[in-house]
Amino acid sequence: MADVVAPRIYYRVFAILLACTALTWWVSRLHLNSPLGVIVALTIALGKALLVVLFFMHVRYSSRLTWVLVGAGVLWVGHLLLLTMSDYLTRGTVPGW
Repeated sequence: MADVVAPRIYYRVFAILLACTALTWWVSRLHLNSPLGVIVALTIALGKALLVVLFFMHVRYSSRLTWVLVGAGVLWVGHLLLLTMSDYLTRGTVPGW
């Protein structure tokens, strides 16, 4: 039988997600240097994604097999992003453009 999660947990996670969204908006208004702003925004987005996966997708209370499959999915997406960026960053400029 699945664990029953109290509704207050969902409300707290939702409030944290709303606060993180407001924080992302506030950071975007600071006009940080380009690399720093991107790093801060991606860190906040990663935290929000982690909350959604753990609580709303019930991974926190799932079996080890589910954790392994989620980890494999994250590694696969990371691998795809790494290969895409390695291709993009090593291209030269196109003459005539």
